[in-house]
Amino acid sequence: MEQKNVLGGDLQACGLEPLTGFYRDGYCNTGPEDVGSHTVCAVVTSEFLEHQKAVGNDLSTPMPQYGFPGLQPGDRWGVCADRWLQSYEAGAAAPVVLQATNEAALASVPIAALRECSVDVPDDLAMLSEEP
Repeated sequence: MEQKNVLGGDLQACGLEPLTGFYRDGYCNTGPEDVGSHTVCAVVTSEFLEHQKAVGNDLSTPMPQYGFPGLQPGDRWGVCADRWLQSYEAGAAAPVVLQATNEAALASVPIAALRECSVDVPDDLAMLSEEP
């Protein structure tokens, strides 16, 4: 079954370099074995990485034994919904790509918080125009 994004559309790829996702398929796909719900597609920032490290979730140190390269600011990564919310509530949220964020994230994270931090480019670029 194809998974949907938080906007109700087809789930888009989150990150291919480095390869993200619980299943390391580039997507924020989830399933019963993904107990952490790696469903939020975040564009990690220094602030987010520092906050996550401070709360015990070091995402910047490489762990080659797990095929994890360590993240750098600007990387797109499928993060745990609860962890993203934790940083959001602390004022250190990473920007979010809604089209690549799995609808399963809504079990933990309010859509308003995700929208507030969205960095998606709309399909219709005219929506970016400053003209009415």
